[in-house]
Amino acid sequence: MRRRSFLILAAGAAAGFAQKKPVAIGFLGASHSHADGKIEVVLSLPDWRVIGACERNPKVQEKLRKQGIELLTREQLLGHPEIQAIAVESPVREHAADGLAVLEAGKHLHLEKAPAYNMAEFQRIVETARKKGLLLQVGYMWRYHTAILKALEAARQGWLGSVYLVKAAISNQLDPSRRPEWAEFAGGIMFELGGHLIDPMVRLMGHPRRITPFLRKDGAFDDTLKDNTIAVLEWDRAIGIVQGSTMQPGSSRYRDFEIHGTNGCAIVNPIEPPGLTVDLQKPAGPYNAGVQKAEVPPYRRYVDDLTELAAAVRGESRLRTTFDEDLMVHEALLRCSGML
Repeated sequence: MRRRSFLILAAGAAAGFAQKKPVAIGFLGASHSHADGKIEVVLSLPDWRVIGACERNPKVQEKLRKQGIELLTREQLLGHPEIQAIAVESPVREHAADGLAVLEAGKHLHLEKAPAYNMAEFQRIVETARKKGLLLQVGYMWRYHTAILKALEAARQGWLGSVYLVKAAISNQLDPSRRPEWAEFAGGIMFELGGHLIDPMVRLMGHPRRITPFLRKDGAFDDTLKDNTIAVLEWDRAIGIVQGSTMQPGSSRYRDFEIHGTNGCAIVNPIEPPGLTVDLQKPAGPYNAGVQKAEVPPYRRYVDDLTELAAAVRGESRLRTTFDEDLMVHEALLRCSGML
């Protein structure tokens, strides 16, 4: 019996070791503004082994070569027998077609935001992932943000009381050379950046019964970019407000995510590096009455989401966001952007 027990334990340990084998990943496109950070993370994490990347831009190709990443054709990448997951980091207009190609090739998918510029294409992506039993992870990096997660916890546990208002701001001071790229879509900065905060807002509050976008072009530029935007989301007993502009100096200091309830509020500001202030009328959960700075673990972009994706590919855990939540968030993003 001792020998049998030993063999069972040894087999279990070997299986556990095998499960921890790095997941083979490829990149379909590497020109998105988030691509550099994600490539850096997967190269540094033991969870991943980078097989190669497909990219058309010669400057980006040279950067990939310097990182020791093999350049592959689209066909080589999608058909590679070792690759288990592919990250789509191409231009936004190509996300939906590239994401669908990855799923049709039988690979798990990390799809950069925004995942599509209409609803029908994203619905097709979700339906394909469901049908094939493949993972879909949309690249909203603040799904794993330590302070936002604590604020959401405070709301979901009832520590803030009944939530009646959620506010979010995500602006920047956009280089004029990038305005044509962002003007490609009718939602402007709301479509480009707003999804990062529409995502936690809608996953907390549920499907909005009405969304009203205000999409203005107020910058003194000869283009059509909607550069000064607000969207108002309505639920039965609460309002959400998302604001974004391309004209704000020092914008990172003023990006925030706020949840207000009848017992107090949780305010994430700054978002990077993460800071959380909780102000309660009565003590609740781990928080005292009054204003307090909550302890927040450090946060680095892309680490936790890519770590979770690798674990899900190995079958160790599930992704924290469901297909239905992804569909709800994308519909809200398109409505906030005046694109649905």
